Amino acid sequence: MIGIRSMAGRHKKFLTPLRIVLGSILLLGVVSVGLWLLLHDKNIAVLNPQGVIAAQQKDLIIFTVLLSIVVVVPVFTILGVVAWKYREGNTKASYRPDEEGNTWLELTWWGIPIIIIGILGVVTWVSTHQLDPYKPIASDVKPLKVQVVALQWKWLFVYPDLGLATVNELRMPVGTPVSFDLTADAPMSAFWIPSLGSQVYAMNGMSSKLSLRADNPGTFHGSNTNINGEGYSDMTFNAIAMPRQDFEAWSAAIVRETDSEGNHMDWERYETLAEPSRKNKVGYYHLHDERLYNKIMEKYMSGHASSGTSDTSHAGGSH
Repeated sequence: MIGIRSMAGRHKKFLTPLRIVLGSILLLGVVSVGLWLLLHDKNIAVLNPQGVIAAQQKDLIIFTVLLSIVVVVPVFTILGVVAWKYREGNTKASYRPDEEGNTWLELTWWGIPIIIIGILGVVTWVSTHQLDPYKPIASDVKPLKVQVVALQWKWLFVYPDLGLATVNELRMPVGTPVSFDLTADAPMSAFWIPSLGSQVYAMNGMSSKLSLRADNPGTFHGSNTNINGEGYSDMTFNAIAMPRQDFEAWSAAIVRETDSEGNHMDWERYETLAEPSRKNKVGYYHLHDERLYNKIMEKYMSGHASSGTSDTSHAGGSH
C-alpha cells in the first residue's frame, strides 16, 4: 500500500499544469512540422487556385477553418482544464452541481454560439449568391461557349461556335470566361476542375450550367467525382488554359485537320463514341451537327425519337 501511494504521489507531482501545457505545445509543434514535411512540396489544387472562382472558394475554405478553430480550440482547452481541475485526486476542487443564475456563464455558452451561427448565416448567404454556378462571370470579354457531355467513361466537349469537338481534353483561352452547359448520356457524373472552381453534376435528360475562368496558363486536372460504374476512375481529362492567340490558332488548325481527315462529329459518329469504353485517348473532331447537344437532351424527353434524329427545334432546358 505504501508503495502504491508513493507511486501515485510521484505521478501527481510529474503531471503539473505547467508540464501539461508545455507538453501540449510540444505535441502541437511536432504535428505541425510533420504536416509541413508531408505536404510542403505537394500541389493541393483547391489551395492553389488558377481562376477567379477557385480563388474565392479558397478564401471561403480558409475563413471557415479559422472560424472552426475559434470554436474547437476553446472547447478542447476548457475540456482539458475541467478534466484536470475536477480529477479524482484533486480534493481541493469546489463541487457545485446546483450552480445557476451565473450571468457571465449564461452569456458565454449562449452568446458565443449565437454569434458564430449568425456569422455563418451571413457568409453562407453571400457566398451562395456570389459563387452560384449559373451566375455569369463579369468580364469585358465575350464568354466561350462549351457544351459538356458525360459518357461511359469519357468526356465529350463541344464548341458549337467554333465547329469542333474534343474527347477528354478541354482547351480555353486565358482570361476568357467559359460558359458551360452540362448533361450526361450515361449514369450521373460530377464535373470538377479543382484548380478552376465549382463542381457541378451532369445528369441525363437535364442541363446544368457552370461559369469558370482560368487566369493563368497551364494544364489542370479534371475528373468525374461521382462513382458511376467500373470505368469511373478512368474518367479524367486535362483542362488546358493557353493565351488567346494560341487558342485561336489551335482551334482553326483542329477544324482544318479534322475536316481533311474526315473526323466528323455527327449523330452516327456520336452513337459509336457513346458506347461504354475505358482509358479513351484524346480525340478531335470537326463538328458537323450544331444541334448535337440538343439531340442528346431530346433522347430523354417525351415526344422525341430516341435515335436523336428529331427535326424539332426544341432545346433542352435547365433543371
